[in-house]
Amino acid sequence: GINAEYGKQWYQRRVRVSDKGGINLKYVSLAVLTIQNATLILSIRYTRTLAGDMYLSTTAVVVAELLKMLACFLVILKDKGSVGGLIEHVHYYTVIQWKDAVKISVPAILYVIQNNLQYVAISNLEAAVFQVTYQLKIMTTAIFSVVLLRKELIKTQWMALVLLFLGVSMVQLSQSSESASSSSGSAVEQNPTLGLVAVLLSCCSSGFAGVYFEKLLKGSDISLWMRNIHLAGYGVLVGLLGVWWNDGVVVQEKGFFFGYNGWVWWVVVMQAFGGLLVAVVVKYADNILKGFATSLAIIVSCVVSVFLWGFVVTGQFAAGTSLVLGAVYMYSFPSQPRNSFQLRVVMVTSC
Repeated sequence: GINAEYGKQWYQRRVRVSDKGGINLKYVSLAVLTIQNATLILSIRYTRTLAGDMYLSTTAVVVAELLKMLACFLVILKDKGSVGGLIEHVHYYTVIQWKDAVKISVPAILYVIQNNLQYVAISNLEAAVFQVTYQLKIMTTAIFSVVLLRKELIKTQWMALVLLFLGVSMVQLSQSSESASSSSGSAVEQNPTLGLVAVLLSCCSSGFAGVYFEKLLKGSDISLWMRNIHLAGYGVLVGLLGVWWNDGVVVQEKGFFFGYNGWVWWVVVMQAFGGLLVAVVVKYADNILKGFATSLAIIVSCVVSVFLWGFVVTGQFAAGTSLVLGAVYMYSFPSQPRNSFQLRVVMVTSC
């Protein structure tokens, strides 16, 4: 996502390796991407199924944004060499060029909404089901890219999106016969319908925010680290508003960090720095490798869900997941212009 793009550009400016090293790091990147994709979802699911006091997901989102902002401040501080240089840099791109800073509020707000929706979805869906369904973000991102950025998709990619939709539909239908109360002894009441709605809204939010952010980056001279500070800043403000609106009474009575334990802090740190960690190796991961990592993460989530939460892999779930895995691979496969045709969506606007 955005954190990966930040780190990728920063890393490419500072690190040069030999071809042999790049080949070795390619396998390292596969491992890191797989672990990142699977571990965060499994960790969130685990914290939402623990007995005892349940932490507030709205506060976890705010803390993660604060840690992201701190990390970016430290990177800019290192680049500028002094606190004065840091303050001057932030002041210029936040106050002097305030119009650009305001534009970033749109994806920032959407990302906060997305992060909160993910907690809702993972709290109400099995980790494996969430992992598979969340791949619909590929479809939403593709659609918004075609509409907003006039990007073109080849025949194979359109076919992949159809297979993706069919696979996710099969996975959801395979879960429809299971009752909400059968979700492996969760500490919170399960509502699969709410979880499905949350993950679908999260996919839409993720797709639009990512494409909008990409559009903002074109022709901009603001560093990606500064952009991330703006994103996190808006994220903290909007996140605090969400805390007050949804959990204000609980925070007043029990405190902002109510229910936090070691696992919860692990999730918060993973959310804040996981993308930055992936950025260190994403330079060596092409689209096929990233698609393969996503597929492995889904398989890992399924296996872990079976052993930790007694998740039952039905034939329909397995078939749907296979379609999704194939779709991810097809969409990530490099295009071959001579053997494909291109489709374009033309926007029609009224005067």
